[in-house]
Order: sequence, then C-alpha cells, then structure tokens
Amino acid sequence: MSRAPSRRDRPGPKLALLAFTQLIVALDYNIVYVALPDIGAALGFSAQSVQWVVSAYAIGLGGLLLLGGRIVDKLGPRGVFVTGLALYGVASLAGGLATHAGLLIAARAVQGAGGALLTPATLALIYRGFAEGPLRNRALGAWGMAGSAGLAAGSLLGGVLTSYLGWEWVFFVNVPLAAGAALAALRLLPADPRRSSRLAGFDVPGAVLATAGATLLVLGLAGGPEAGWATVRGAGSLVAGAALLGLLLLVESRSRDPLIPLRLLRQRGLATTMAVIAIFQATLGGGYYVLTSYLQPVLGYSALQAGLTFLPLTLVCMAAAMKAAPVLLGRWGIRTTLSAGMFGTGLGIAVLIAGTPIDGGFWTLLPGSVIWGFFGGVAFVALFAAAGAGVASQEQGVASGLASTAKEVGGAMGLAVFVAVATAGLTAAPASPPQVLSGLQAAAWAAAAVTALGGLIALLLKPSQEGTSR
Repeated sequence: MSRAPSRRDRPGPKLALLAFTQLIVALDYNIVYVALPDIGAALGFSAQSVQWVVSAYAIGLGGLLLLGGRIVDKLGPRGVFVTGLALYGVASLAGGLATHAGLLIAARAVQGAGGALLTPATLALIYRGFAEGPLRNRALGAWGMAGSAGLAAGSLLGGVLTSYLGWEWVFFVNVPLAAGAALAALRLLPADPRRSSRLAGFDVPGAVLATAGATLLVLGLAGGPEAGWATVRGAGSLVAGAALLGLLLLVESRSRDPLIPLRLLRQRGLATTMAVIAIFQATLGGGYYVLTSYLQPVLGYSALQAGLTFLPLTLVCMAAAMKAAPVLLGRWGIRTTLSAGMFGTGLGIAVLIAGTPIDGGFWTLLPGSVIWGFFGGVAFVALFAAAGAGVASQEQGVASGLASTAKEVGGAMGLAVFVAVATAGLTAAPASPPQVLSGLQAAAWAAAAVTALGGLIALLLKPSQEGTSR
C-alpha cells in the first residue's frame, strides 16, 4: 500500500513558500521608497542623508551575500532560510519602532543581513528541490513572477500604509509575513542533512575579506554621489574594496576549503552569467530612475500616478516570468533565451525612451513598457537558470551568492553611472523640464546600448547549456 505524499514531498506548497518569500523581499524594496519623505521628516534626516534608509539595506545585503551563500552550503538551506526570515522580521520591527535616524539605519543594515542569508538559501532550495530543466525553469518562473508582483504592490501598498497608518507600517507589515513564512518553512521544507563538524575548516580569512571587500565596494558606489567621488567615502571605499577582493582571490587560491572555490569563477557559464546579471541590474536600476524622473519632475505626476504608470511594465513582466520564460528555456535553451531576453530588454528601453516627449504620458510609454516588461521577465528567469546550471549541489549556495552579489554591485554601479549621465549637463540652478528630459534621454539611450551588449556577452555561454525539453 503506497504512502500518501507528505507536505514536504509535494513540490507545490514548497514552491509557493519560496515564491512568497521572494514577494516579501521585493515588496520591501519598493515600499520604503514611497515613505522616505515621511521618514525623513519624522526622524530628522536631511534631504541628502535620507538615502541611507535605502543604502544601509543595500550595503548589508551586498556585503554579506558571498558569506551567506557559503553558510548555506555548510549548514544547509532550511536552517539558514528560517534564520534569514527571523532576522528580517526582527529588524523590520526595530525599524518601525526606531525613534531616531541612527536606529533606523542600523535596523535596515540588519534587515539587509537577513536578506543576504535568505536570497542564497531560497535559490539553493530551488536548485536542489527542482531538477535542472523544465521543472526548475517553471520553479524559477514562479519565483520571478512573485518578485515582480512584490515590486508592483510595494509602491501602492506603501502609499496606502503611509497615508492612513503612518510610515512605521511599511516596516511593521513585514513582521507577520516573515513570521508566517518561517513557521511554514519548518513544516514544508525538508530538514537539512545531519553533518558532523559542519563548520570545520570554515574559511574565516576568506569570509572576513569577502564581507569587508564587498561592503566597501557597495558603500563607495552608494556614497559616492552624495559625498563626492574624490572623497574617502567615494573613491577611497572603492579602491579599498577592490584591493580586499583582489587579496581574497589570493587567499582563496591557497585555502583547502575556500569560501569561494575559484574553479567556479573559472567556469565560463557562471562567470558569463555574473557579467550579464550585473549589466541587467545596472540598466534596470538606471531605467527605473529615468522613468520615475520623467513621470514626476518632468510631467508632474503624483507618486500614486507614477506607481500606476509602472503597472503595465510590472504585470507584463510577471506574466512573462511565469509563462513565457519556462517555455522559451525549454525550446531554445539558456544561452539563446538569455541573449534574446537581453536584446529585447534593450529594445524595450529604447522604445520607452522614444515615447518620452515633453508632452507625453501613460499612452506614449505603453509600447515600450510592454516590450521591456516581457523581455525583462524572460531575461531575469534565464539569468538565474544559468547561475545554477551545472553546479554541484553542495556548491549551489555559493554560486547563487556570487550571482546575487554581481546583481547588487551591478545595480549600485549602474544607478551611480546613469544618474551621473542624466545630470551631467545640469547647472546648480533649478533646471527646466526640457533640460532634465534631455539628460534622462541620454542616460536611457546609454542603458539600452549597454543592455544590448549584455545580449552579446550571453552568447559566450556554452551551447551545451541548452534546454532539455524540445
């Protein structure tokens, strides 16, 4: 008599939990932006320093992803997943209760640390729980769709919570969500395998160098625009971070049990994926900045109107990630799907910026939003399918950590570069809308070209990384 499958044997509930967790992380990313003016007024942030509500999270996340990925491989994904959710929930509670700026910045850094554990653990659970090929492609599609849904809901929910309950609730809302996900994980996810001396031989020097180097690199990229690139916080952090990461490679080459097995970086597949994902996130952040700046400073849209204008892009992205990406990966394979996704994303950004005249609006932006949303959703899923392709089970945590670090560093770098391009011709005096628009269009055309370059780089993936379903 056959045994009925338990919850832990059925992939549906497990995938729903992993997708829900991605929704929580994505929701928090956008929900905070809407509340920044109220947070700044309540806690005494200046117009320049309020960006640290966002940057502190980015530094905690980007600086600890490599370490988080290796911890997943050493200790197992379920325990790290639950720990990440716990950190996320506690830090969110502390953020909502914060009474001055320093406490909120510290809470956001801890929240980023929770994300640095949660992201590689979630991806490792997908890579280990769903066989490479159609099953994994569908799982990554659901995961990517949930992320897009979180981004869409973040702006709208943030506006509602801030308007009716206060800015604190953009943090409080995470607490029950994280707690519920952690409790569900204990029931739905398989227990981590028992290992003796799990942390024996753990590469402590590598962990210190990776964390310090990545943290300084993200700190420099986040702080450079405010403090100035020629300052210690700007160029100084970037140089120090790059030097520490260079030293990390030397240490790892001599370690018996390295934090980052260098053979992974020598694999064409992962190295190419890291380059493309950095480009994808760089131009995504730059494109979102351009679109937001066009809608509000140029057209004078309210925050709610701007959020609603983003909806077509986000909804199409959700549908493409869930439905189109798994099908295309099965028919074309990773290399062709990723390259087409990047070229199409570049085309979408170009069409979008062609629809930004000084008297434009929702309807002139719609064609570009649809194209960008479709191909962006396909590219996002293909990128993480590529990151886990051909990687041994015991190294999928660090592989996802490397890919996620490239994503975070690329996003910070892209935003800094494209903001510099967009504002290069502006003087100290308040610029007119046509002047602002000219700079934004230059940045967007540059983003479209760089995204297309990412499509060419994707062709370096080995032809063997093709889909298994024809």
